[in-house]
Amino acid sequence: MPYSDAPHLTASEPSAAAADIRLIVTDMDGTLLDDDKQVPDGLWEVLALLRERGVLFSPASGRQYATLAREFAEVADGMVFIAENGTYVVRDGKELSSDPLDPAVVTRVVAAVRRLAAGGVDVGAVVCGKRSAYVERTDEAFLAEVRRYYVRHEVVEDVAAVEDDIIKVALFDFGSAEETTAPALAPFADTHQVVVSGEHWVDVMNRTANKGAALRRLQRELGITPAQTLVFGDYLNDLEMLDAADWSFAMANAHPEVVRRARHLAPANNDNGVLRTVVRLLGLPVGGL
Repeated sequence: MPYSDAPHLTASEPSAAAADIRLIVTDMDGTLLDDDKQVPDGLWEVLALLRERGVLFSPASGRQYATLAREFAEVADGMVFIAENGTYVVRDGKELSSDPLDPAVVTRVVAAVRRLAAGGVDVGAVVCGKRSAYVERTDEAFLAEVRRYYVRHEVVEDVAAVEDDIIKVALFDFGSAEETTAPALAPFADTHQVVVSGEHWVDVMNRTANKGAALRRLQRELGITPAQTLVFGDYLNDLEMLDAADWSFAMANAHPEVVRRARHLAPANNDNGVLRTVVRLLGLPVGGL
């Protein structure tokens, strides 16, 4: 449900009502990370304070689990990683939930991507398995984008023939994913999710898979309510996750639909909006934020 008429709370307006927050979930790219893909100043200090208070911090991203685990390697104990847009959730190396695609669907999506590429669209598929990501394109420009999000990846001859549980097919479009690739995948939207997860990325997943569904399962397992959940997001793949939290924040740089859907507004990712909001809402003793 959209909350366009709800009052927006900025990080400069702390509220004691947020003192009972037990779970903080944040998207990575465009949200926690700045535009240079760097973690914000003060992150590790804030995470240590949250752990002392018993507040669980969970990255929720379209990124691969291995990529997220590497980013947070020094503080990963007990942390829940909502990876691959909610299709794969892991804690301490153990799978909590997953939502694999039918192999026949993977084959059809890959065929559609190949047709797009043959028609002149500069696009490539990343077939995302539990063990690794798989690609066919070998040009450095494409592989450089893959490496940003998929630490563990393999170049194979046929991405539709790999032996793995495939949880998502991600497409990187060097143009506009929202204007070109997503409309071309519209036939899959009748039975599956076709989600624009960034300016250049589109993800195809099971209809039952999204960050919000993963978050709701996690809340049930941990006995944490939406009123005790704080969520940050910036793009369309964050919408369902925002709906699962009373304390839902769109970044100031967010997609307009995300701003409409969230209850509150945080400073932009380049202004360290996530940490500034967390510090003020929870009253953490962190200077400089």
